[in-house]
Parts: sequence; C-alpha cells; structure tokens
Amino acid sequence: MSSTDIDYTHDHVFLGSAHDENAKRTLWVVALTVVMMIGEITAGYITGSMALLADGFHMATHAGALGIAAAAYGYAKRHASSERYSFGTGKVGDLGGFASALVLGMVSLGIGIESVMRLLQPTEVQFGTATLIAITGLIVNIVSALLLGHGHSHEHDHDDHAHAHAHAHARHGNDNNLKSAYVHVIADALTSVLAIAALLAGRYLGWVWLDPVMGIIGAIVIARWAWTLMGGTAGVLLDQTDAHVAEEIRELVEKPGDAIITDLHVWRIGPQAHAAIVSVVGKATANADSIRERLKPVHEVSHLTVEFRPA
Repeated sequence: MSSTDIDYTHDHVFLGSAHDENAKRTLWVVALTVVMMIGEITAGYITGSMALLADGFHMATHAGALGIAAAAYGYAKRHASSERYSFGTGKVGDLGGFASALVLGMVSLGIGIESVMRLLQPTEVQFGTATLIAITGLIVNIVSALLLGHGHSHEHDHDDHAHAHAHAHARHGNDNNLKSAYVHVIADALTSVLAIAALLAGRYLGWVWLDPVMGIIGAIVIARWAWTLMGGTAGVLLDQTDAHVAEEIRELVEKPGDAIITDLHVWRIGPQAHAAIVSVVGKATANADSIRERLKPVHEVSHLTVEFRPA
C-alpha cells in the first residue's frame, strides 16, 4: 500500500468515555434540586416560614450551579466535531467546573457574612421547622451524592513510580465538571449536618450561639473546597503542563541516546486526553516516525505532533 492510500485524517473528539452517563446523572440531580427548591419556596409562602424561604432560595443557587454543569455537558456533546474548536470541546467541562467553583465561593462568602451577622446580632430561630428543613435537605443531598458518586473518581497520590504510572489514566481521567457538581452537593450536605447539630444543641442545651458558629466553620470549609476546585480547573484551562506525562515522553524519546528533545508542550484537552508537541533533534538512526513509535506507550496522549530535525 502506497503512502497516498493511507488515511492520515483523524477527529478531535476528546470527551470522556463516561460523558453521556455523567450528563444523565447530573440532569437527574438538577431535577431533584429544582423540585426541592420549588417545594421549599412554595411551602415557605404558604406557611409564612422565612426559614423555608431562605433555604429554598439557597437551594436555587445550587440548582443554578448544577445547571451550569448540565449545560456544559450538552454544549460539549453538540459541538464535539465542530471545526471552530481546534482541539474539540473536551475542556468545556473544565470551564463549567470553574464557573461552578466561583458560584460555590460566593455561596460560602454569603454564608460566612450571614453567620457573622447572626453571631453579633442573634435572631429568634424556629428550631423545629429549621431542623426539619435541614434533615430534608440532607436526605436530598445524600441521594444526589449517590447519583453523582458512581461517576466521580477520587484522586490518589502514590510515591511509587509504578503505581503512579498505573493510576495515571484514572487520575487524569477525572471529570472536573462532574467533580464540581459533586462538591456542590457535598458542600450542601455539610451545611445540613452542621445545621442539624447546631439546631439540636440550641433547642435542647440553649446554645443559640452554636448555629452561627457552625455557619462560619461551614463557610470556611466550603471556601477551601471552592478554591481547590478553581485551582484544578484553572490549570487545565491555562494549558498547565502535566509533569508526569512530560517526564515519560522525555524518557522514552531520549533513552536510546540518538535524539534530544529541544521543545516539549504537554497539556490536557479532555477528561481522558492530552495533546503533545514534541520538537526533536536527532541522529540519522532516528526520524519522526521512529519517535512516534517510541511514544506509543504513552496512552494519555491522544493528539501527538512531532517535529524532527537532523543533528
């Protein structure tokens, strides 16, 4: 077969293998959150309970953030093959994750400010109603976490190089869009648990001050989660180099001793995909095709560009 008969074209669809499944899970959680939100706001207006109304509108912010995640999945799928995006839409989820992290950060700020105000100026708390709301919210969040948890992969760091290589695919396969939705649900569950503890202490021990203190603690923890999520997604959006993959590429190319990498770029283009541009200066025993063969074991790289110059 001549070289003219070989098809060198390829697509640029770098969505994660669980993209559609994660999208469905997120939509279910959005629907569950919206139903809970509508129920709380409606009940709040009917009963005149400000606690129900406040929690209902608080739930609306989470519904909005989860809606961003769902919209990101839909947009990435619809435009996956669009020529407008040079490396596909694999990073749309990271953009959605970053936006959700910003919303989560603002929610934590709001909780913190409100808690400090309540600590300085205590207000009457309807312990019975508020506790019921918190328990209901916790149940909803547990169900949501179970829905999202099946698609959420936890990161594990290993000092052993062999373990690191074996887990590289799983680690880099993390879906930051799903992770952002998961963090939102867990954050809401945390506030519910802290609220239940504080409300029970306030009702039976008279520790009214514990409610705003728990709010401040929850706000700090959630802010930390939001900051971590923003850091992870921002690194992907800014094409941060994956040090592990770059090290593996350099080792495979230079180990035979007939080629040296002069310029190397490695960045993530999807939940389970990386791109690499490798510029090499080599002896007569090496060429662009042989460099490509050497790099076949690097399964994380889905889009490889090799530039070869003779020494």
